Amino acid sequence: MLFHLDFHVEYGATMSQQDLFATWTREAEAALGAKKAGVVVDLWKVAGERRVIAIVDVDSHDTLDEISLTLPIMVEMGQYVTIDVTALRRYEDFAASVGRLLQN
Repeated sequence: MLFHLDFHVEYGATMSQQDLFATWTREAEAALGAKKAGVVVDLWKVAGERRVIAIVDVDSHDTLDEISLTLPIMVEMGQYVTIDVTALRRYEDFAASVGRLLQN
């Protein structure tokens, strides 16, 4: 199952920028490891914003929930992170469905 994840990261007034960078470094290591393992299809940092976009491929909604709750950035500062999730469908599968619907 493919999902588009859009992470919006804020940080509290008591957290220094260095602390944010330390957490984000741990998150980057985990994210790049997941990309190498094939769970993360691709990953982007939005320029000029504290925002990251990922496409992930997991076996279930439950797995997505478990992964997102255990990410370093969520464990360390989850109250300041919002994740917008969109389920994705491969366009090729959609096109095949449309073709079948046209035939009916």
